[in-house]
Amino acid sequence: MSDNQPQQYPGYQPQEPYGPPYDRQPAPQPYDPYAQQQPQYGHGQEQYGQDAYGQAPYGTPPPADPAAFPSQHHQATLAPQEPDARQHPQPTRPGTAAGAPAPASTAHLAPNQRARAEGRSPIIAPGMQPAVLTAVLAALLALTAPLPRPVLAVPVVLLQAVTAAGWFRLNGMWPARQGIALAFLAGLTTDVALLATDRADAPVVAIGTLGVWCMFVLVLQLRNRSSADERMYALTAGLTSTALAVLASGHLAAAPHAVSVGAAAVAVATLARALPLPSFVSGAIALVAAAGAGIGAGQLTGFGTSGALLGLAAGGCALIGLRVASYDYPSRFVHMTAGVALPLALAAPAVYVLGRALG
Repeated sequence: MSDNQPQQYPGYQPQEPYGPPYDRQPAPQPYDPYAQQQPQYGHGQEQYGQDAYGQAPYGTPPPADPAAFPSQHHQATLAPQEPDARQHPQPTRPGTAAGAPAPASTAHLAPNQRARAEGRSPIIAPGMQPAVLTAVLAALLALTAPLPRPVLAVPVVLLQAVTAAGWFRLNGMWPARQGIALAFLAGLTTDVALLATDRADAPVVAIGTLGVWCMFVLVLQLRNRSSADERMYALTAGLTSTALAVLASGHLAAAPHAVSVGAAAVAVATLARALPLPSFVSGAIALVAAAGAGIGAGQLTGFGTSGALLGLAAGGCALIGLRVASYDYPSRFVHMTAGVALPLALAAPAVYVLGRALG
């Protein structure tokens, strides 16, 4: 054994001084054509078709860029409509066309707007409360008619005041204090003139008073600085209100029995017209009831069976007054003024004329 050779001991194996050289390669393994084709079943990424280093096995296409695919949130927003929703549309309501919107509820609309939406007339009648007030005022006229004329003048003046105020508001002119005051003063002047003259002179007194106060209404509108259309509208409303107030004084000029019969007919006709029935039915019932009330009141007052004709005429005038007081923008003030007064005011000429003719 040479001195340069390391001493050998049993079980000793020589080692490299600095470890295995870097250029030493592992021994080649024998080629197994089925090694890469065997599926790996175990934990980790091998179970998803990748090797232990995260690389796809040979023959597997590499994964695409993740940015090329939308995220789950993006896929949810772009998800196509389900086949059931496309193939099975929602059933429509009976009586509506397919795809047509369902009719909206009309409970929140005003009465006139609801009537238009439902295809009905938007004209709103005064109703039962104004009818009751008309009946009360008619009862006052009927009870005071046999008494001295100044006593009868009290309900007549009240009727004229309500008529003047209600007509201006019915035409949408409010406030109109000067016009209302002129119309009321025209009726009041007529009452005073009728009390100072005989009943037979009532037409002359009414025409004369109406002429004078129409001139006053014309002078009042000459001072109006509004447009020409507004002045003409105000002039028409002022003249009509003045004429109605003067006509209402006909109850003061008519025969006492005729006033009682006519007032009873108007009261019954107004109440019957306010019943919740179809328009033509309630109108027919109102006329029949007015004729019956005329007969009944005629028997009590000595007017006789001719009160049926007077009651029928007064009831017809009352229905006209109610129709005039009905309009498409209902106002409680209008219904409680014009709706109360116009049936009695329009019946006054019929009461005066037929009372003289039949009495």
